[in-house]
Amino acid sequence: MTIREKLSLLFTLITAAILMIFAALVYYSAYQNRETEFYNRLKKEGITKANLFFTAKVDSKTLQTIYKNNRETINEVEVAIYDPNFKLRYHDALDIDFVKETKQMIDEVKQKNEVRFYQDNWQVVGLLFSIEGEKHIVMAAAYDQFGYKKLENLRNTILIIFIASIILIYAAGRFFSKKALSPVTVIVNKVKKITASNLDLRLNNTEGRDELAELSSTFNEMLDRLEKSFDAQKQFVSNISHELRTPLASMITELELSTHKERSISEYQSVIQNTLADAQKLARLATSLLDFAKASYDPSEISFRETRLDEVLLDARHQVQRQNPTYLVDIIYENEVENDEELSMNGNEYLLKVAFANLIENACKFSDNKKCVISIAVQQQKITLGFTDEGIGICEEEIAQIFTPFFRGTNKKYTDGNGIGLSLTQKIVKLHHGEISVKSEISKGTKFSLIFEHL
Repeated sequence: MTIREKLSLLFTLITAAILMIFAALVYYSAYQNRETEFYNRLKKEGITKANLFFTAKVDSKTLQTIYKNNRETINEVEVAIYDPNFKLRYHDALDIDFVKETKQMIDEVKQKNEVRFYQDNWQVVGLLFSIEGEKHIVMAAAYDQFGYKKLENLRNTILIIFIASIILIYAAGRFFSKKALSPVTVIVNKVKKITASNLDLRLNNTEGRDELAELSSTFNEMLDRLEKSFDAQKQFVSNISHELRTPLASMITELELSTHKERSISEYQSVIQNTLADAQKLARLATSLLDFAKASYDPSEISFRETRLDEVLLDARHQVQRQNPTYLVDIIYENEVENDEELSMNGNEYLLKVAFANLIENACKFSDNKKCVISIAVQQQKITLGFTDEGIGICEEEIAQIFTPFFRGTNKKYTDGNGIGLSLTQKIVKLHHGEISVKSEISKGTKFSLIFEHL
């Protein structure tokens, strides 16, 4: 069921419920008024006939004749008059006597002065009537055919109007829901045209202040993020292809040249060494890409546990120095650590070691002295790690781009690399809800600062 149909039905049901309550109140009010008015009429008719009988001295036969004649054309009120001892003084039609009065009924009227009740559909009123110091009980009864007919007509009119109103309201609901949801139809039709090949398309109705304008604006923001993600993905694939193609082309060229003619053992060894270097470069690139993919997992899919950062730093230093024995890495504590929890955090040990190793390796390979100094400072709920070198530095224009995947600045001539390390490090730090910043001066050195929350 569409939203348009749901809104139309909901609108119709709510309005129908309101109309039904209103109609019920109107009908109930008319029913109560009819009943009250007819009881009052019975009372007046009973008193009038009692006055005719006692005051005007109209004889019983005349009154009975009038009653029988009127009864043939209208529902005449049937009146009976009793004295307090249940002796009948007058009755309009003993042969009919619809009410069949009893002594208990007369006694109740004497006690309450007036009683009202139904007998089948006939309404009956009994009242105490006093004249010349004598009390009599007047019983008046009749069937309100005219009143019931009016009620029936009112009920039929209400039913017809109710059904017609529901149909009209449903049609109006369909029309207005279509009108109200027409912007949604426009949005849907526009969204259907947006594909991976034209992510630059945007929704237009974003200037208003209603929910649909907010939806369009939010959708456009999502498209912006998707477009950037697609562009980044394309750039990423392009950069990977370039990084893979260069060492592969070099390896193929070396191997092809070595097969063209016989060469000496030293020449073959040179070819093997060059090919091995390119293969190692490919292996490092593949490892970096795998680590980059791991750091891009959903946090719920990554295993986090209590991890001591100083121990991870020692492992990262050992890993880097094993691959590069000439690198010097010093770890210093800037303040005294009171307990192990101040050096511990909830994290993934493998990814943290990858991030630290990248920073250590960068600091050493871009420094003439091949040295990196790591500082550890604990402050309240924070632990700050500083990776400092005395290397060539990074120019101010390039600092904003160093965390971009595959970006390599002017220092790429200084040493080999693939441009993934720092972007991977930033991703790992953010994955651990940390912060990373950099300060650098040309020819003086660079310092990367990492801030984490400890346990």
